[in-house]
Amino acid sequence: MREDSPEAVGPGGAVLKRERVREHLLGLIDARRPGDAIPSERTLCAALEVSRPTLRAAVDELVATGQLVREHGRGMFVAPAKITQELSPDGTPFTAHRAAGHWSSTVLEHATVGADARIGRRLRISPGARLLYVARLRLVDGAPMAIEHLHIPASLVPALSPAELEAGDLYEHLRERHGVHVHEARQSIEPTVVNEAEAGLLDVPVLSPALLIERLTTDSTGRPVEYVHSVYRGDRYRIVSHLALGPAPGAGRPGHHPGIPPGDLGRRGIITSTTTGDVHTDG
Repeated sequence: MREDSPEAVGPGGAVLKRERVREHLLGLIDARRPGDAIPSERTLCAALEVSRPTLRAAVDELVATGQLVREHGRGMFVAPAKITQELSPDGTPFTAHRAAGHWSSTVLEHATVGADARIGRRLRISPGARLLYVARLRLVDGAPMAIEHLHIPASLVPALSPAELEAGDLYEHLRERHGVHVHEARQSIEPTVVNEAEAGLLDVPVLSPALLIERLTTDSTGRPVEYVHSVYRGDRYRIVSHLALGPAPGAGRPGHHPGIPPGDLGRRGIITSTTTGDVHTDG
């Protein structure tokens, strides 16, 4: 079977289709403002050549994560913008430590696909440029912990194999076998719930709480090399941050900080943070 066939590896034959639908919807959201309508289910099913259940599963996920709003009798609309809190407002990178336990992977999908506009913008490549798309199930001590969807420009890793993605540290493979030196990443974390397919892979009930983690990784020259979004089990995974409350020279009025009521900091300045504890970073 060809390498670029969605069924080339593993049991997750529908994962790539769901990912394609999700990315298309996110592209529509990116191109619109809060409150703008998106096309009807009928129109989207025809354009994407997918069934209504497949489309609705993707829409339900984006409704659950607060990116779409469904109004009965009116349609679907872009949700209001989310409030974003930077734990490191000055842009100083965190130091991330390895998470506990023995981590391993099972590749569900391994395919070469064309980049859509949204992922192309993130990776700074042209729409339609070839991407390596990988979906893999991450396990800790043999128990399912997360589902990862990786997107890497195919030109950077023309020979990255499923075996490499299941064994050892991905970033170590990128460095030693493909000459890609990962340097830093920008990551966002927000709550979500798992859909039926994710629940089956993670061995949890449908609509169980989870963490949605999105990461854009760059190399030592600042070039984007990986965009990944992952769903981590909310009952088994946590992230711990160490917060240092200190003065900020030249800082204006302090804002609101997670878990600290407005006003509690008085005039002590901003929060800086280094991430420690259960943070898994080996890709």
